Amino acid sequence: MIRQNVCKKGMLIVVSAPSGCGKGTLLAQVLKDDNFYCSVSATTRSPREGEKDGVNYWFISPEEFRRRIDEGDMLEYAEYCGNYYGTMRSQVYKRLNEGRDVILEIEVQGAMNIRRSCPEAVLVFLLPPSLATLRHRLEKRGTEDEETISRRVGEAAREISQAEKYDYIIVNDAIEDAVSDFLTVVRAEKLKTVNNNEKINEVLENA
Repeated sequence: MIRQNVCKKGMLIVVSAPSGCGKGTLLAQVLKDDNFYCSVSATTRSPREGEKDGVNYWFISPEEFRRRIDEGDMLEYAEYCGNYYGTMRSQVYKRLNEGRDVILEIEVQGAMNIRRSCPEAVLVFLLPPSLATLRHRLEKRGTEDEETISRRVGEAAREISQAEKYDYIIVNDAIEDAVSDFLTVVRAEKLKTVNNNEKINEVLENA
């Protein structure tokens, strides 16, 4: 996937999707391109066996996490089961300033927090073709009972009802088409006038 780098600074892209929509599969394909970087979240929980700092999570102390909140270094964060989880502004903007497009794989609440703190971010919601298709995909996994699957489908419906708050909707029916749509979104955003004022000035200066 070769792309001309129109914008010198990278783009911040938020991707949300209900469980079973193939978000992991899509991002695995997109991340084969080194121009993209998937943000690593910070957490105050202890590493599990095999987890590596800076790969699975940034593992930091509760004191450091709270300090980063106070200093404005957390773009979004939440507390779950007694531990903090969040996205560090310093890590995200380090990659953006390197010219890489940073993907945040987060749920709806976190995405709305990013919208408030980073209005330049592009929000993408991944949909299943239908809730029936989503249920079939979850059943095909064979890892959960019917009650759990029904609960997940209900949760998915609630998340999908928030999709209108996103900038783009991609339906993941065939993964190849979904990846193509995602790359089209990125390309279109990079061609927006607001992201190319510097290029306009360069052309005018070289008359």
